[in-house]
Amino acid sequence: MLDITKQKLKDTYKINDKAINLYERAFDDVKDQFEYYDNIREYNQIKVLNAMQKEKISESHFTNSSGYGYDDIGRDALDRVYADIFNAESAIVRPHFVNGTHALGCALFGNLRTGDTLISVCGKPYDTLHGIIGINGDDNIGSLREYGVNYEQVDLNEDGTIDFDSIESHLKNNKSIKLVHIQRSTGYGWRKALLISEIKNIIDVVKKINPNVICLVDNCYGEFIDTKEPTDVGADLAAGSLIKNIGGGIAPTGGYIVGKKEYVTQASYRLTVPGIGGECGSTFGVMRLLYQGLFFAPHVSIEALKGALLCSRIMELAGFSVLPKYTDKRSDIIQAIKFNDKEKLIKFCKGIQKGSPVDSFVECEPWDMPGYSDQVIMAAGAFIQGSSIELSADAPIRKPYIAYLQGGLTFDHAKIGILIALSNIYN
Repeated sequence: MLDITKQKLKDTYKINDKAINLYERAFDDVKDQFEYYDNIREYNQIKVLNAMQKEKISESHFTNSSGYGYDDIGRDALDRVYADIFNAESAIVRPHFVNGTHALGCALFGNLRTGDTLISVCGKPYDTLHGIIGINGDDNIGSLREYGVNYEQVDLNEDGTIDFDSIESHLKNNKSIKLVHIQRSTGYGWRKALLISEIKNIIDVVKKINPNVICLVDNCYGEFIDTKEPTDVGADLAAGSLIKNIGGGIAPTGGYIVGKKEYVTQASYRLTVPGIGGECGSTFGVMRLLYQGLFFAPHVSIEALKGALLCSRIMELAGFSVLPKYTDKRSDIIQAIKFNDKEKLIKFCKGIQKGSPVDSFVECEPWDMPGYSDQVIMAAGAFIQGSSIELSADAPIRKPYIAYLQGGLTFDHAKIGILIALSNIYN
């Protein structure tokens, strides 16, 4: 780091010498890995560019439809672009999805029926899915369980690996299993994200026992971190949010579902209604932003991943447990830091908020957030509300007090935010 930059950090943000020294040590350790991920970025940039060129995207696709939105060429072409990128039969990409959970919910409700069984093979899914499944205690109104869909769960092994023996046992002993849920990212757990090769192994085991079982991958935080996506290795469906990786920090809202045509169609009937599905839905003038965000997404996703790499190493050098380690192969942009201390956790998140370009002057506090059983603190000073491809950090206020950092539209911003957060603990 240039001396003038160090001094600017000290003068502007009161970064102390200890934090800067740790940064310089950490950067030396992680910089050699950047080339590996830059190659992935370039590969995926070619993939996105080629998909847009094949569809002959032009300004005429930046539509501003209203009412029913019939024959919105921008919307329909974007579906085909996504299907091409994901090597899938079909896709539905819409601003009408309010978040990734909504997209996943449509995929689940659209493809499960009374008497079917949903099985999660990575332990308990992310908190916001609990209400969809119906595992929120007595509050199951509107859930799959209320509709008569059963739920089973295979926990991970103690070392965080997939319990294939238990998966096989469940599938062989319960013929009502219709859909397997695979969560790629760590969520609010203490495990590494599933690599594409690990997702393939799960799918191979499932399809060997029953090829008719639907394999759905929660792909949030994982897009463009590998040269392949889950649908490249046999996933029937994958879903995610446009205000995470694949929106490139530009898409203002929305989500996507990609996969086999029959399953995507069923999901689209839950987004709208049966018989209409994806044929309706005006796009409110956001199509240019969705295309442009997708175009930037391979670059922005890797910038965020570089920030996670730095965070892993600098927080480890500062004495905290981290997962994944900076030397681990990555499959999402999330970095978990275990503080074992409530106050240090809160100070870290508040430091990330201080380093934000938006709302840096406010302090985030733990609060009762819809969809979560514990209070949650969220540092999210973003241009787009809740955008976790922008630098953010959040944590449920529960032992062992783990913070989950993700995002950063540029590596430089991620670096500054992490230094402010670390200094906030020291100070």
